[in-house]
Amino acid sequence: MKNQINIKNKKARFEYHLLETFVAGIVLSGTEIKSIRNNKASILEAYCVFDKGEVWIRNMYINAYENSSFYNHKPRGDRKLLLNKKEIAKIEKFLKDKGNTLIPVKMFITDKGWAKMEIACAKGKKLHDKRHDLKDKDDKREMDRAMKNR
Repeated sequence: MKNQINIKNKKARFEYHLLETFVAGIVLSGTEIKSIRNNKASILEAYCVFDKGEVWIRNMYINAYENSSFYNHKPRGDRKLLLNKKEIAKIEKFLKDKGNTLIPVKMFITDKGWAKMEIACAKGKKLHDKRHDLKDKDDKREMDRAMKNR
């Protein structure tokens, strides 16, 4: 199976300092995975929570599958993430500190056909950090233009 599904959270690197990333499986129903394979999903507004020893993703949007019958999934329902015990313990310890959060960065389909989510332990950026990133991006763009015109 070709790995062509690549749903990204483009705001994540701008809004947060990404400290550590994990790759987790997602528990999905049949119509959800079909919608993801049609690239009808979004993780822009999604976030992860820790509840009773499990990690859940909330507010992830998966559009209803157009060829399904009356039985369909909730577009913004909570979905469980599959991680091993060491990773869950590390995430739980990280989330105890104030200002730390767990955000989805990327969703993809593996070669075996499994839906996976790359999540990151993150700390929010201040306004001056965001301005610095924009300035660096503009400087890099100017240098690339200057090198191209040489």
